[in-house]
Amino acid sequence: GTAPSSSRASRESKDLHHPWLFPPDSIEAYAAYAGRLIDDPARAGFLVCELDGPAGPGAIAGFININNIVGGGFQCGALGYGAFAHAAGRGLMREGLDLVVRHAFGPMRLHRLEINVQPGNTASVNLAKAAGFRREGFSPNMLFIDGAWRDHERWALTVEMRDAG
Repeated sequence: GTAPSSSRASRESKDLHHPWLFPPDSIEAYAAYAGRLIDDPARAGFLVCELDGPAGPGAIAGFININNIVGGGFQCGALGYGAFAHAAGRGLMREGLDLVVRHAFGPMRLHRLEINVQPGNTASVNLAKAAGFRREGFSPNMLFIDGAWRDHERWALTVEMRDAG
């Protein structure tokens, strides 16, 4: 097969993402989204791509963003991520997240990464756990998603935790 575009993969993954995530599902929406990532120094975006697999070499398996990057004494960023349906459950996001964490704690010189997850999003919670993040707390009505304020669990990983693990 041919490698699916990110907008097509997003449309094909709508059931997997809803109600947790709403990635761009058209070329125009993706271009605007990518432009915001490129232009905003407080954000960095990464694509998780397959070396080979059923969707073909180079197929986009998912995405991982580091948002709300703050320097100074904080040196922290908040992770957001999503897998596409053809790649879900194959370990690709776990591998991609490990690479992004290494990059964040290496060349980006961040000290801490956070993941905020809606408690019912089992796949995302499991990914945070598998990557060595610890649950630090619960924030009621934290983010406005899909028309309502949603509760989130807060997960975090520091350079020291990564080095010790």
